[in-house]
Amino acid sequence: MKTPFRKEIAGMSGYVPGEQPKERGVVKLNTNENPFPPSPRIKKLLDGFDPTLLRLYPDPECSGLRRVIAAKFAVREANVIVGNGSDDILNIITRCCADKNMPVAFFEPSYSLYPVLARMQGARCIKVPLDGNFSIPRKIPDAALSAPVFMITRPNAPTGNSFPKSRVEEICRKSKGIVFADEAYADFADDNCLDLLGKFNNLIVCRTLSKSYSLAGIRLGFAIASEGIIEQMMKVKDSYNVCRLTQEIAKIAMLDDRHFRKNVGTIRENRENLSAELKKLGFEVVDSQANFVFASPPEDGPSAHEIYLKLKARRVFVRYFPGERTGRHLRITVGTRDQITRLIHLLREFESE
Repeated sequence: MKTPFRKEIAGMSGYVPGEQPKERGVVKLNTNENPFPPSPRIKKLLDGFDPTLLRLYPDPECSGLRRVIAAKFAVREANVIVGNGSDDILNIITRCCADKNMPVAFFEPSYSLYPVLARMQGARCIKVPLDGNFSIPRKIPDAALSAPVFMITRPNAPTGNSFPKSRVEEICRKSKGIVFADEAYADFADDNCLDLLGKFNNLIVCRTLSKSYSLAGIRLGFAIASEGIIEQMMKVKDSYNVCRLTQEIAKIAMLDDRHFRKNVGTIRENRENLSAELKKLGFEVVDSQANFVFASPPEDGPSAHEIYLKLKARRVFVRYFPGERTGRHLRITVGTRDQITRLIHLLREFESE
């Protein structure tokens, strides 16, 4: 039978998320989830939630949640769009701005979902290789600056380092299209690009509640941009793309600033501890501004892939990305102190084998 699928879909590979082990008792440091619980206010909300409301469709525009986000970041509700995770926001902007005649630009290595979304649209990918230390190259090709959308992960994934904000500002100034600042990990960083929104009408700043708010399970992301950009994106989103319960949980979580700051502060402290312990074992660790570290083991010991397999056999999951640039490294989510201790203990064992 002749395939009914578009050739772009039939000929592509889908995005591969991090492994989700089914067994209990594992140390899960492979998908950048937050190891600490979300705001305790959420339990109170769930205990009092009326389940009969679930028979009704949710607010299609997420108006209440958009007002909370707008107030938090001192923008207007019309500057905010909410999605089913930040991946939904990425999908929306790609559907808006990419097709066979409209390419998508991004750095490499970066978030591996970008090329998948581009290929779904039949769009060409303009990949801009990062420098040897995973920094933005001095010269950015004109083709990338001319693309309808240029996606920048800051802090970058999977490397964890952040780019100077001045370079993002330079890209916004020179770009002929939209600059999409994917700030999934920005809450763990020293700065962010929100203040650039007042300077550039072509900038979108995207955030998620999956990492810093410990809410990966509810799938909630949002973006802030000019009213003109948000208006176009709202045309493309699914009618009811965020469920009623998710909207309520997100509002509660974003209003509990004390818990949020404590959570983020603990992750940052544990990140420094993890980096220091890995360096003691001879690992090269990229300076991280995220809730994970990107580290390469000593050349005279087991390879990154061998360590990944050894850890997995001991029920400790980290992320390994094959490839010329990434294959020497492991991406390790910042966990609790106990989880970090377990990881380091095993790495010392491997060293002595």
